[in-house]
Amino acid sequence: MDQSPAYYLCAIFAVVLSGLAKGGFSGVGALAMPVMALAIDPVRGAAILLPILIVQDAVGVWAFRRSWDGPVLKVMLPGMAVGVALGYLFAAQVSERGVLGAVGGISLLFGLHRLWTERGGAIVLPSSAPGWTGTLFGVISGFTSQIAHAGAPPFQMWVLPRRLPRDIFVGTSAIAFAVMNWMKLPAYAALGQFTRANMLATAMLVPVALASTIAGVMLVRKVDPARFYTLIYLLMVVLGFKLLADALLF
Repeated sequence: MDQSPAYYLCAIFAVVLSGLAKGGFSGVGALAMPVMALAIDPVRGAAILLPILIVQDAVGVWAFRRSWDGPVLKVMLPGMAVGVALGYLFAAQVSERGVLGAVGGISLLFGLHRLWTERGGAIVLPSSAPGWTGTLFGVISGFTSQIAHAGAPPFQMWVLPRRLPRDIFVGTSAIAFAVMNWMKLPAYAALGQFTRANMLATAMLVPVALASTIAGVMLVRKVDPARFYTLIYLLMVVLGFKLLADALLF
């Protein structure tokens, strides 16, 4: 198991970010994999994070169990299942450099998109878009989640224009990603990613995962996240650019 200080620093920071996201700061978790990829190969990093995400999902679902939107889940979950299957087929063939590039590209594009939206840019997808478009975005979300735990951007692109109440949006997101992360378990097992070393690394991070998720649940109802989000999106752009450059140039 990697014992370097850089690994522990990046892993703890990544788990805290995913915990805050599961606790209600939706979007922040998209930075977790780019941070992990700074210190460890992204395939192994994704395997370490998956059981942690499932633990954090349980906290988020319990906290917002009475606040969720059934029609959104009905439309998106079937597409997510298809996307996870496609992501498994892709992951079985792609190189580590390819995964690194995918993580970097997703981070860069999502960060730029969110910064543009924060500055007043319109969300192109209309709230009246038909259900099949939601299923399509579910496929994209499942695919990007399978290869890089980065399913939030396409999910949010379809759900945010519906302007759900805050707790309904957070609860719907929690349920959707909890179900999708369980869908991903067989694929990761088939790829041989649940090694003893990876599971030991996961176990060491579980306390941080639980504490950060509980903190997210407590803070989301009290904190104005506008400036916090802006900083996160800027970091996503910087890290995305670095990871993409590493994948293309080295």
